Amino acid sequence: MYTFNAEKVKDEIVLWIREFFDKNGKGCNAVVAVSGGKDSSVAAALCVEALGKERVFGVLLPNGEQADIDASKALVSHLGINHAVINIKDSFDGMMNALAGSLDVEISKQTRTNLPARLRMSAVYAVAQSMNGRVVNTCNLSEDWVGYSTRYGDAAGDFSPLSHLTVQEVKAVGTVLGLPDFLVHKTPIDGLSGLTDEENLGFTYAVLDRYIRTGECDDPDVKEKIDNKRKWNKFKLSMMPAFEYDGPVLAYDGEE
Repeated sequence: MYTFNAEKVKDEIVLWIREFFDKNGKGCNAVVAVSGGKDSSVAAALCVEALGKERVFGVLLPNGEQADIDASKALVSHLGINHAVINIKDSFDGMMNALAGSLDVEISKQTRTNLPARLRMSAVYAVAQSMNGRVVNTCNLSEDWVGYSTRYGDAAGDFSPLSHLTVQEVKAVGTVLGLPDFLVHKTPIDGLSGLTDEENLGFTYAVLDRYIRTGECDDPDVKEKIDNKRKWNKFKLSMMPAFEYDGPVLAYDGEE
């Protein structure tokens, strides 16, 4: 029977983060977009334990007024990490105005939904490049399973400590890390429609997590919905397809 040992997994992730930085940026900093939710909170806390708070930098990215930004501020205060607040509203408005003035089609709802996530990731990478950083991806397995992320937005990053953990497992690791309950168990809201993640998905993360780990789902309609989302969105987790050409490559490619 499958059991999850949060303490053991937490220690393994901390070691994995240290090994990543030893190989891919010795002395670099971890730069994380802090939303105030469980995933960014747990990812940031893991990096603090792995690298020390001096090497972790938080980026708060409101789009105009953010009702729950106090949660983000509470996280950086709790961890004692340096941070910056970069408001993307001007960038978002500028891009939307440019699109509206250049296209003869109506700007889609999905464009409005996904553009802020992509602008935020651009800002995080700008910060990271300016301060010798590596960008933390904060996605979890449950969200990735059904495509609940934005490609080249929050789905991007240089390393991902949580992408093989379900929502329930991320929460368990957050508790072991000593994060405040209101951060670990904060109800995730998409920030645009006012709906929770689970309302948008049409099923709960508890049901999804159970299905992922056991293969069991009591509601056939929910199972079909999850399976379809997995099929439709699996491309997000794959490398970009590239035409295969068999021309010779004789230069050194970095492999020992």
